[in-house]
Amino acid sequence: MSSFKEGGIYILSSPSGAGKTTLVKKISTNKNFSISISHTTRLPRPNEKDGKDYYFISKSYFKKLIKKNEFLEHAKVFDNYYGSSKKLVTKKINQGKNIIFDIDWQGTRQIRNKKLNYKLLTIFILPPSKNELIKRLIKREKKNMKTVKKRMKEFKKDLLRWKEYDQVVINDNLNLCYKKIMHIIKRREQIPYDRNFIKLHVKKLLS
Repeated sequence: MSSFKEGGIYILSSPSGAGKTTLVKKISTNKNFSISISHTTRLPRPNEKDGKDYYFISKSYFKKLIKKNEFLEHAKVFDNYYGSSKKLVTKKINQGKNIIFDIDWQGTRQIRNKKLNYKLLTIFILPPSKNELIKRLIKREKKNMKTVKKRMKEFKKDLLRWKEYDQVVINDNLNLCYKKIMHIIKRREQIPYDRNFIKLHVKKLLS
Protein backbone atom coordinates (compact mmCIF):
# COMPACT_ATOMS: atom_id res chain seq x y z
CA MET A 1 0.00 0.00 0.00
CA SER A 2 1.12 3.54 -0.68
CA SER A 3 1.92 5.79 2.27
CA PHE A 4 1.83 9.59 2.38
CA LYS A 5 3.05 11.43 5.46
CA GLU A 6 1.80 14.90 4.58
CA GLY A 7 -1.91 15.58 4.85
CA GLY A 8 -3.62 16.90 1.76
CA ILE A 9 -6.98 17.24 0.01
CA TYR A 10 -7.78 15.23 -3.11
CA ILE A 11 -11.11 15.88 -4.80
CA LEU A 12 -12.83 13.58 -7.29
CA SER A 13 -15.83 14.89 -9.21
CA SER A 14 -17.81 13.61 -12.17
CA PRO A 15 -21.22 13.54 -13.78
CA SER A 16 -23.51 11.17 -11.86
CA GLY A 17 -22.74 7.54 -12.73
CA ALA A 18 -19.17 7.98 -13.99
CA GLY A 19 -17.77 5.88 -11.14
CA LYS A 20 -16.15 8.41 -8.81
CA THR A 21 -17.63 6.93 -5.62
CA THR A 22 -16.21 3.47 -6.42
CA LEU A 23 -12.83 5.04 -7.19
CA VAL A 24 -12.85 7.07 -3.97
CA LYS A 25 -13.50 3.91 -1.93
CA LYS A 26 -10.68 2.10 -3.74
CA ILE A 27 -8.23 4.97 -3.13
CA SER A 28 -9.18 5.06 0.57
CA THR A 29 -7.77 1.52 1.05
CA ASN A 30 -4.27 3.00 0.75
CA LYS A 31 -2.43 3.79 3.98
CA ASN A 32 -2.91 7.35 5.28
CA PHE A 33 -5.94 7.95 3.07
CA SER A 34 -9.36 8.68 4.49
CA ILE A 35 -12.69 9.52 2.84
CA SER A 36 -14.38 12.76 3.82
CA ILE A 37 -17.80 11.49 4.88
CA SER A 38 -20.38 14.05 3.84
CA HIS A 39 -23.57 15.01 5.62
CA THR A 40 -26.62 14.64 3.39
CA THR A 41 -30.37 15.08 3.54
CA ARG A 42 -31.11 12.35 0.99
CA LEU A 43 -32.38 8.94 1.99
CA PRO A 44 -29.88 6.06 2.26
CA ARG A 45 -29.57 3.70 -0.70
CA PRO A 46 -29.66 -0.07 -0.03
CA ASN A 47 -26.59 -1.19 1.96
CA GLU A 48 -25.58 2.39 2.86
CA LYS A 49 -24.82 2.95 6.53
CA ASP A 50 -24.99 6.14 8.59
CA GLY A 51 -21.52 7.30 9.59
CA LYS A 52 -19.83 5.07 7.03
CA ASP A 53 -21.20 6.22 3.67
CA TYR A 54 -22.84 9.49 4.77
CA TYR A 55 -24.16 11.20 7.85
CA PHE A 56 -27.88 11.17 7.07
CA ILE A 57 -29.61 14.18 8.62
CA SER A 58 -32.78 16.24 8.17
CA LYS A 59 -32.96 19.36 6.00
CA SER A 60 -33.76 21.52 9.02
CA TYR A 61 -30.66 20.30 10.89
CA PHE A 62 -28.53 20.72 7.77
CA LYS A 63 -29.65 24.34 7.47
CA LYS A 64 -28.76 24.92 11.13
CA LEU A 65 -25.23 23.65 10.43
CA ILE A 66 -24.96 26.04 7.46
CA LYS A 67 -25.89 28.98 9.71
CA LYS A 68 -23.25 27.89 12.22
CA ASN A 69 -20.65 27.81 9.40
CA GLU A 70 -19.90 24.16 10.16
CA PHE A 71 -19.24 23.13 6.55
CA LEU A 72 -16.05 23.38 4.55
CA GLU A 73 -18.31 23.18 1.50
CA HIS A 74 -21.95 22.43 0.87
CA ALA A 75 -24.26 22.22 -2.11
CA LYS A 76 -27.78 21.35 -3.18
CA VAL A 77 -27.82 18.46 -5.66
CA PHE A 78 -30.98 16.81 -7.03
CA ASP A 79 -33.18 18.44 -4.35
CA ASN A 80 -30.94 17.25 -1.51
CA TYR A 81 -28.16 18.93 0.45
CA TYR A 82 -24.59 17.65 0.81
CA GLY A 83 -21.84 19.11 2.97
CA SER A 84 -18.36 18.38 4.38
CA SER A 85 -17.73 19.02 8.07
CA LYS A 86 -14.95 21.57 8.57
CA LYS A 87 -13.99 20.14 11.98
CA LEU A 88 -13.77 16.50 10.82
CA VAL A 89 -11.68 17.35 7.74
CA THR A 90 -9.28 19.65 9.60
CA LYS A 91 -8.78 17.08 12.38
CA LYS A 92 -7.84 14.33 9.92
CA ILE A 93 -5.48 16.51 7.89
CA ASN A 94 -3.70 17.66 11.08
CA GLN A 95 -3.20 13.96 11.87
CA GLY A 96 -1.35 13.59 8.55
CA LYS A 97 -4.25 11.99 6.71
CA ASN A 98 -4.84 12.53 3.01
CA ILE A 99 -8.53 13.30 2.61
CA ILE A 100 -10.41 12.08 -0.46
CA PHE A 101 -13.53 14.03 -1.40
CA ASP A 102 -16.41 12.66 -3.46
CA ILE A 103 -18.14 15.96 -4.27
CA ASP A 104 -19.51 17.90 -7.23
CA TRP A 105 -18.16 21.02 -8.94
CA GLN A 106 -20.01 23.35 -6.57
CA GLY A 107 -18.24 21.96 -3.50
CA THR A 108 -14.92 21.83 -5.35
CA ARG A 109 -15.18 25.50 -6.26
CA GLN A 110 -15.96 26.44 -2.64
CA ILE A 111 -12.92 24.58 -1.30
CA ARG A 112 -10.64 26.03 -3.97
CA ASN A 113 -11.87 29.57 -3.26
CA LYS A 114 -11.10 29.17 0.44
CA LYS A 115 -7.38 29.01 -0.43
CA LEU A 116 -6.65 26.56 2.38
CA ASN A 117 -3.10 26.05 3.57
CA TYR A 118 -3.11 22.39 2.47
CA LYS A 119 -2.05 20.48 -0.62
CA LEU A 120 -5.07 20.48 -2.98
CA LEU A 121 -5.50 18.42 -6.15
CA THR A 122 -8.76 18.19 -8.11
CA ILE A 123 -9.56 15.37 -10.55
CA PHE A 124 -12.56 15.14 -12.88
CA ILE A 125 -13.77 11.69 -13.97
CA LEU A 126 -15.42 11.17 -17.36
CA PRO A 127 -17.41 8.13 -18.55
CA PRO A 128 -16.15 6.31 -21.68
CA SER A 129 -19.42 6.97 -23.55
CA LYS A 130 -22.95 8.22 -23.02
CA ASN A 131 -24.36 4.73 -23.62
CA GLU A 132 -22.09 3.25 -20.95
CA LEU A 133 -23.10 5.99 -18.53
CA ILE A 134 -26.80 5.25 -19.10
CA LYS A 135 -26.16 1.52 -18.49
CA ARG A 136 -24.38 2.29 -15.21
CA LEU A 137 -27.18 4.61 -14.07
CA ILE A 138 -29.90 2.08 -14.93
CA LYS A 139 -28.04 -0.57 -12.91
CA ARG A 140 -27.37 1.77 -9.97
CA GLU A 141 -30.90 3.18 -9.85
CA LYS A 142 -32.48 -0.29 -10.08
CA LYS A 143 -34.11 0.56 -13.45
CA ASN A 144 -35.87 3.62 -12.01
CA MET A 145 -36.04 5.43 -15.35
CA LYS A 146 -37.49 8.60 -13.83
CA THR A 147 -34.36 9.03 -11.73
CA VAL A 148 -32.10 8.05 -14.64
CA LYS A 149 -33.68 10.72 -16.87
CA LYS A 150 -33.24 13.26 -14.08
CA ARG A 151 -29.54 12.39 -13.79
CA MET A 152 -29.05 12.62 -17.57
CA LYS A 153 -30.73 16.01 -17.63
CA GLU A 154 -27.97 17.34 -15.35
CA PHE A 155 -25.28 15.39 -17.20
CA LYS A 156 -24.52 18.05 -19.83
CA LYS A 157 -24.23 20.86 -17.28
CA ASP A 158 -21.95 18.82 -15.01
CA LEU A 159 -19.84 17.64 -17.94
CA LEU A 160 -18.82 21.16 -18.94
CA ARG A 161 -17.14 21.70 -15.55
CA TRP A 162 -14.15 19.55 -16.49
CA LYS A 163 -12.15 22.66 -17.43
CA GLU A 164 -12.13 23.79 -13.78
CA TYR A 165 -10.09 20.75 -12.64
CA ASP A 166 -6.36 20.09 -12.38
CA GLN A 167 -6.61 16.66 -14.00
CA VAL A 168 -9.17 14.82 -16.16
CA VAL A 169 -9.34 11.01 -16.39
CA ILE A 170 -11.63 8.76 -18.46
CA ASN A 171 -13.04 5.82 -16.49
CA ASP A 172 -13.07 3.20 -19.25
CA ASN A 173 -11.62 0.49 -17.03
CA LEU A 174 -11.90 0.78 -13.24
CA ASN A 175 -8.50 -0.69 -12.36
CA LEU A 176 -6.62 1.25 -15.03
CA CYS A 177 -8.40 4.46 -14.06
CA TYR A 178 -7.52 3.84 -10.41
CA LYS A 179 -3.84 3.26 -11.25
CA LYS A 180 -3.73 6.45 -13.30
CA ILE A 181 -5.26 8.48 -10.46
CA MET A 182 -2.82 7.00 -7.92
CA HIS A 183 0.06 7.89 -10.23
CA ILE A 184 -1.22 11.48 -10.36
CA ILE A 185 -1.56 11.59 -6.57
CA LYS A 186 1.91 10.11 -5.97
CA ARG A 187 3.47 12.78 -8.17
CA ARG A 188 1.79 15.43 -5.98
CA GLU A 189 2.01 17.89 -8.85
CA GLN A 190 0.32 18.92 -12.07
CA ILE A 191 0.80 16.32 -14.80
CA PRO A 192 0.19 17.61 -18.35
CA TYR A 193 -2.63 15.82 -20.17
CA ASP A 194 -4.00 16.02 -23.71
CA ARG A 195 -6.67 18.70 -23.39
CA ASN A 196 -7.55 18.49 -27.09
CA PHE A 197 -8.26 14.78 -26.73
CA ILE A 198 -10.48 15.48 -23.71
CA LYS A 199 -12.30 18.25 -25.61
CA LEU A 200 -13.09 15.81 -28.43
CA HIS A 201 -14.23 13.18 -25.95
CA VAL A 202 -16.53 15.66 -24.19
CA LYS A 203 -17.91 16.72 -27.59
CA LYS A 204 -18.81 13.08 -28.31
CA LEU A 205 -20.48 12.74 -24.91
CA LEU A 206 -22.57 15.84 -25.60
CA SER A 207 -23.65 14.73 -29.08
